Amino acid sequence: MKKDEVVRQFTTPLDAGAFPLGPYRFYNREYLNILYRTDLEKLKKIVPEPLEVKDPLVRFEIMKMPDVTGLGSYTECGQVIPVSFEGAEGDYLHAMYVDSFPAIASGREIAAYPKKLGKPSLYVDSDTLVGVLDYGTLRVATATMGYKHFPLDHTEALKEIVKPNYMLKKMPGYNGYPRICELVRSQITDIKILGAWSGPARLELFAHALAPMADLPVLEVISASHIITELSLASPEVVYDYLAK
Repeated sequence: MKKDEVVRQFTTPLDAGAFPLGPYRFYNREYLNILYRTDLEKLKKIVPEPLEVKDPLVRFEIMKMPDVTGLGSYTECGQVIPVSFEGAEGDYLHAMYVDSFPAIASGREIAAYPKKLGKPSLYVDSDTLVGVLDYGTLRVATATMGYKHFPLDHTEALKEIVKPNYMLKKMPGYNGYPRICELVRSQITDIKILGAWSGPARLELFAHALAPMADLPVLEVISASHIITELSLASPEVVYDYLAK
């Protein structure tokens, strides 16, 4: 393969890349979001500067994505922390657990999504919307919500999803020292709300050394939402370079 051909290839392996070139369109992307109160001091220890935490809140979310162009079908689960950056509100993506390697690889390489392998699931059990996360063979999280109890205003649903997302992009050099260490921001702007509901919810987190969701304990469930969307993800931009002199 010629040098210029190598450069033109999007990712490796050169003859069968780990994921295709985007952008990716998500059809019938389904969210279960549970906002809960936690320990403020624990939040401050894990949220990186220059992001600021004011309220002791975390959003637990499971997203079922049955139809994604280029990536197929997968599910992911994570914790999102409301923050501010230079006075503007946003969400810090703390951790994401995903059941698809192409989704993990593309999220980490193209952007800065903090994705690692897990086994999340979102389904309806009788009259209950259920979200679970397993890491290996062990249960890490169980979320339950009354199924479509109350309509949620689409404007309110949109506010939950379109806040700026902040992520850390870290890539080590071959000597072990950081080659890239950046705070990046992305925001969803191309989105349709197809349905939205609220209802009673509960969330239980279980201690795990390698999936430490329970380190941000559930002290009180504040609210819950069930939202179905169609959307595209925007490319991230660098807002802070930790290595800049």
